[in-house]
Amino acid sequence: MSAEIIDINSAQPAAPASDKQRVIIFDTTLRDGEQSPGASMTFEEKLEVADMLDELGVDVIEAGFPIASEGDFEAVSAIARRVKNASVAGLARASAKDIDRCGEAVRHARKPRIHTFVSTSPLHMKYKLQKEPSEVLEMVISQVTRARNLVEDVEWSAEDGTRTEHDFLCRCVEAAIKAGATTINIPDTVGYTVPEEYEAIFRMLHERVPNAGKAIFSVHCHNDLGLAVANTLAGLAGGARQIECTVNGIGERAGNAALEEVVMALRTRADVLNYSNGVDSTMLMRASRLVAGVTSFPVQYNKAIVGRNAFAHESGIHQDGMLKNAQTYEIMTPESVGVSKTSLVMGKHSGRHAFKEKLKELGYTLGDNAVEDAFKRFKDLADRKKIIYDEDIEALVDDQIGHSGERIKVEALTVIAGTMGPQTATLTLDIDGQHVTKQAVGNGPVDAIFNAIKALAPHEGKLELYKVHAVTEGTDAQAEVSVRLAEDGRSVTGRGADPDTMVASARAYVAALEKLIARRQKGAPAPITARLKP
Repeated sequence: MSAEIIDINSAQPAAPASDKQRVIIFDTTLRDGEQSPGASMTFEEKLEVADMLDELGVDVIEAGFPIASEGDFEAVSAIARRVKNASVAGLARASAKDIDRCGEAVRHARKPRIHTFVSTSPLHMKYKLQKEPSEVLEMVISQVTRARNLVEDVEWSAEDGTRTEHDFLCRCVEAAIKAGATTINIPDTVGYTVPEEYEAIFRMLHERVPNAGKAIFSVHCHNDLGLAVANTLAGLAGGARQIECTVNGIGERAGNAALEEVVMALRTRADVLNYSNGVDSTMLMRASRLVAGVTSFPVQYNKAIVGRNAFAHESGIHQDGMLKNAQTYEIMTPESVGVSKTSLVMGKHSGRHAFKEKLKELGYTLGDNAVEDAFKRFKDLADRKKIIYDEDIEALVDDQIGHSGERIKVEALTVIAGTMGPQTATLTLDIDGQHVTKQAVGNGPVDAIFNAIKALAPHEGKLELYKVHAVTEGTDAQAEVSVRLAEDGRSVTGRGADPDTMVASARAYVAALEKLIARRQKGAPAPITARLKP
């Protein structure tokens, strides 16, 4: 029997598109994702991610936990005002104060949603809530009723739902829907369930809850056993029609179901998964890189869909097969997730036209001046690096975008390091058009650089994070550096890229410092030297 060749560029529908069942994509990168230790985002970064998610085509953006802090409230409120297409949700515990605060935060959204929850498992009720089931049931009714009086779209979640007794879960779900919940979420809060169990829970609820047809059921899976995506798809088979997920699968502990993996599973296996969604899959790689950058959480090389090796083939057998027919070892095209199919080799002899085409291919739309600045930096890089990879260009342009409008610039840097010591750095900064130079020593070259910056631009920010990773392979690879500074309980992150790790470090620290200054002084811009602490 001859094998049928399938066109992997197509959606491969098993039924006409009109017959496919629509699935709501609920993204919680800004809420559950940000709860990952060390993944906190600044106000500006949250807005940037929200804009990307809205453009990506997710249906619901869970923007944060408004009661958690004033900063979270402000971020949710700002996102609610600026998002053009998606619903904007905020999370609220089972208390009047939480729900009212959440309602206030999302009220300006085109489609506001309050997402409220309470624990329902015996373990959580006994040790976390210290309440009887009857008390928890009353909480469900009162919290949903209160939320529904504020907004029309209310989601209720049974925290630790997969370890909840079925009889009690049915009672809670029926009560929540009767009180006005439009979406019912049964989360696998601790990543405990397996696909067969999870599917059975949703089938059971549809069969036993009298008013189940009046609400949309939702899946929310954690990845503690590596089953988040598998459980998510099983939930759909059981009747759920909303998927809660995060970009890159970030989230508490082992993370959440990864948005990019769920979306591409639905697209690639549309022959057996008869569902549709509104996500533009060609933007998945851009979204992944943005979230990885703002959280300083690098994506593992072998991560499905968006990992650096997801479309890489080193084995001779695999390469031979790929040359004959890409479908031998690729079940989806790189272009379908926003990755260039073939790497256009760029170097010092490449011209502006080729560079512009490469930017377009990588998904960047820049003005003429920005293209010219990026081309100049590309040429400088090409003089120092033999092979320019796509990742090099992306890092270069992302770094340029991150430093646009900067008022402090790294002009020159000389570092002396080695075993003899002391390590010294001589740094020249351009501050509001004025060149200033300082030499400083430190416990290592990076410490010396940061000490020089502090001497030139005094501040009291505390270094919380310093992270370096190579953009590509080889000893001449560009370094991408993330620096996080904290002041008065608020954190900012700056990023820098350069083939010289020390230069990238200086650029990243300066970028973070500028954000710190901007946050401290939100009024009309004054000269930076006047705004710095003595």
